Amino acid sequence: MDLFVSGDVYLDIVFTGLRRLPRPGEETWAPGMGSSPGGIANLAVAAARLGLRTGLGAAFSTDAYGEFCRDVLREQGIDLGPSRSFEDWHSPVTVSLAYERDRSMISHAHPAPARPGGLVGELPAATAAAVSLTGERLPWVRRAARAGTLVFANVGWDDTAAWPAAALDLLEDCHAFLPNAGEAMHYTRTDTPRAALRRLADRVPLAVVTCGAEGALAIDASTGEIVAAPAVPVEALDPTGAGDVFNAGFIAATLWQRPLRERLAFANLVAALSVRHFGGSLSAPGWGDIAAWRAATRDEAYGFLDDLIPSGDLSRARRAMATIARLPDAA
Repeated sequence: MDLFVSGDVYLDIVFTGLRRLPRPGEETWAPGMGSSPGGIANLAVAAARLGLRTGLGAAFSTDAYGEFCRDVLREQGIDLGPSRSFEDWHSPVTVSLAYERDRSMISHAHPAPARPGGLVGELPAATAAAVSLTGERLPWVRRAARAGTLVFANVGWDDTAAWPAAALDLLEDCHAFLPNAGEAMHYTRTDTPRAALRRLADRVPLAVVTCGAEGALAIDASTGEIVAAPAVPVEALDPTGAGDVFNAGFIAATLWQRPLRERLAFANLVAALSVRHFGGSLSAPGWGDIAAWRAATRDEAYGFLDDLIPSGDLSRARRAMATIARLPDAA
């Protein structure tokens, strides 16, 4: 595998076009709706659409949501060999409400079944791996790193507001860490993304901080090189999963051995293209989407795309459907 991804897969149900969130006792209608695999599936699908041979290690329920997610991921070319299905466990679900160029989410899940090492299946051989820090040490991460796998880590929002620095101890086995600005500043107890970036450089060889509409920052601790890349302006419909798509783009460009500035620019681009569609995983762009953007803009800063875009007829990527029955929603 080029990339092994481990984590929780959610069924994402996304409502778009909301003018505002409903107040208690109110009902609000959404012009658009999309359903797709979410959670760690966002990163896996985005990577596969960029041509990486991607494997996913996750627990799936045998309920309708779980079977739907498995079917869609297989269709996207994801290797589910490291995954397992369970009958006595139900699928995690997230409802995402997209409005005012941002989103709010409500999730429900029970702990996923896992083996003592932190995986539900065996650890496959892979050039790179992606993991989300949970505050618990995952033995498979060290095993992967010692086998020569480049481990890329991200972290979720801490709804306890504790932001324990010990959660970052897992970074000693990681090649790169890619939090967003809020997460980075909370965990490092700093006031600016750039200050957080420098603090993270003491923990990991490659630190990246995403800053939303302000773009992204990265520092290579081995050389001291600091790069800032602006965001790509697009009309945003739904930012669900954009961070995962960014991570997939950055990992892919790293495996292609592109310079740090190009890696950051490419990750910004694929993340920006993803927010033009609803649904986290199925909003990720394919090479057809990237080629169409390149042809329409010809931005000199993205001249390196001419070396990356495959030749031949490139189709656009499939998008999220309204329901798990796979009925498209024209809105």
